[in-house]
Amino acid sequence: MKSVPLFPVTTVGSWARPPELLRAQSRKQRGRISAVEFDRVADEAVLETLRLQQEAGVDLVTDGEQRRDNFYSFVAEKLDGVRLMSLAEMLDLVEDKDGFERILQTLDVPAYSIRNPTCVGKIERRAPLALDEYLFLRQHTDRPIKVPLPGPYLLTRSMWVKEAARAAYPTKEDLAEDVVRILRQEVLELRDAGVDFVQFDEPVLTELVFTQGETRTFMCAALAARKDPAEELEFAVDLINRVVTGLDGLRTGLHVCRGNWSQQEQVLLKGSYHPLAPYLARLNVQQLVLEFATPRAGELAALLGSHEIASQKELGLGVVNPRTPEVETAEAIVGRAREALQYLPPERIFLNPDCGFGTFSSRPLNSVEIATRKLEALARAATSLRAEHQSPVDGRLYVRKSS
Repeated sequence: MKSVPLFPVTTVGSWARPPELLRAQSRKQRGRISAVEFDRVADEAVLETLRLQQEAGVDLVTDGEQRRDNFYSFVAEKLDGVRLMSLAEMLDLVEDKDGFERILQTLDVPAYSIRNPTCVGKIERRAPLALDEYLFLRQHTDRPIKVPLPGPYLLTRSMWVKEAARAAYPTKEDLAEDVVRILRQEVLELRDAGVDFVQFDEPVLTELVFTQGETRTFMCAALAARKDPAEELEFAVDLINRVVTGLDGLRTGLHVCRGNWSQQEQVLLKGSYHPLAPYLARLNVQQLVLEFATPRAGELAALLGSHEIASQKELGLGVVNPRTPEVETAEAIVGRAREALQYLPPERIFLNPDCGFGTFSSRPLNSVEIATRKLEALARAATSLRAEHQSPVDGRLYVRKSS
């Protein structure tokens, strides 16, 4: 495992794709180029994303999810029994058409532009989900690497559309058994290959507590949630823990946000972490990667006031907003980190954006130029914070191993 300094700078994962990669992605999806031809274009995009991160001062790098159409739908290319469906196609399929249309009306996206990985048969891993991405990146950097993966709850919710899946899986819980098995296999292979950090993305946990039972995000177009949020949260905790428990030799984290598909704040969820804190505390992950740059996320005390979290977890502290054109100052980032230091020691605070910069390949949240400047501000803030927390004995930074 590679060492990381205090206040490591990292990203949540995604990065805007260049136009030539988007063209190649579209051509591959239409069968006009092979996977090998696509990878030649994607390789260059990954290397450019890596260069920008390293030059900006990022300590824990990702590949920018450049090969993925979005942060979770890409699994349709890797799994048998899964087919991408547009939300418009799903509207024709689901029984509750009125409820589904109400969801679409709340979104700042056209129904035809987002596609959902939908279970249509028994799922099996046809290819690794992210191992190949990691192995390519590992060839080109000595820095620690983070690999984001969709979490088991997100995948189960999104893939289980009962009208399409029930022949193979009578219930969502039946599908979840295979989702957990596949993710567990993937993480074990990543660990054995030397990955430093696996981050599971579970953004829809906030939907359970902030929407009063109304499904509002296209990420869960399947409408596959119970009416009781507590039951659903218990289900999510169980799935996540079954994937990660006993995974020694790498750092694991969980990312939660309130939506990252629009720059219009009013269509995104809002609310503090307080109702989620008891469930987050029970997750067997080392780090919680959370947004705190937007007022919609509430105050740090709502989360870190929990003794179980403050005493046990690392915090991936969201301190820049990936959706805004304004670049946060290093001074403002340092100030936010100092708030977290009231609850956590410096060795348990990472600095990152609230979410990814390119959640959906066709809808980046910001330009590469602005995103890069935001990463540079994070790195300047980290430098200042490290200077404040040098060893009083010999002036060296405290350094701890990823574990």
